[in-house]
Amino acid sequence: MNDIWWQTEGQGNCHLVLLHGWGLNAEVWHCISAELASHFTLHLVDLPGFGRSQGFGAMTLEAMAECVLKQAPDKAVWLGWSLGGLVASQVALTHPERVQALVTVASSPRFSAHEAWPGIKPEILAGFQQQLSEDFQRTVERFLALQTLGTETARQDARALKKAVLALPMPEVEVLNGGLEILKTADLREPLKALTMPFLRLYGYLDGLVPRKVVPMLDALWPESESEVFAKAAHAPFISHPDAFCQALIAVKDKL
Repeated sequence: MNDIWWQTEGQGNCHLVLLHGWGLNAEVWHCISAELASHFTLHLVDLPGFGRSQGFGAMTLEAMAECVLKQAPDKAVWLGWSLGGLVASQVALTHPERVQALVTVASSPRFSAHEAWPGIKPEILAGFQQQLSEDFQRTVERFLALQTLGTETARQDARALKKAVLALPMPEVEVLNGGLEILKTADLREPLKALTMPFLRLYGYLDGLVPRKVVPMLDALWPESESEVFAKAAHAPFISHPDAFCQALIAVKDKL
């Protein structure tokens, strides 16, 4: 298997692995990496098939987690945003001894809406899959625009996300489809009950992809975990509220 793109910076005594979301790459962390590097040894990763990690096809969630784990430090805090939250959660489930703490950002153990579970309607995800084959770049741009809707800084936040995408090669359609398939089918609600490491979940109150209704539902399902909702953030709180976001992470490290 190929190696994925991996960059290490900072000299904190605590390692922090950062996993980005669907369609994106590690450039999304640009706005907070300098601040975090003064507290952590940061590991910036392009997930397999995304950004600079080319040469991968569509992967299952399990395969993606194993692929990332191969280059990871022995022990680290794992942070995953959106799709990356599922990957980080999968690592915590299969290799808990490697995860000091798990942080998920604007992520859900089940992204797809189902009966009483709030989420993205399956037909919307299916529509994205179909549109990818027709107009690949526009579909990714539409998905990025959805992520910042409603915030005071929506326009500049969307620009920051678009810049991160356009800075690097676009993922193959097959890889993007594989990521949407994970978002459509993964359900880690029950397995994650078993986690024993510190587990922090960060959300945006205005998030249109991970509805805030899931927060109290998961508080009840996972009473050992903690949650924090950024009042004026949407799906990318680290871009709209970088200072508050970094403070939440530094607090995790200070408790270890």
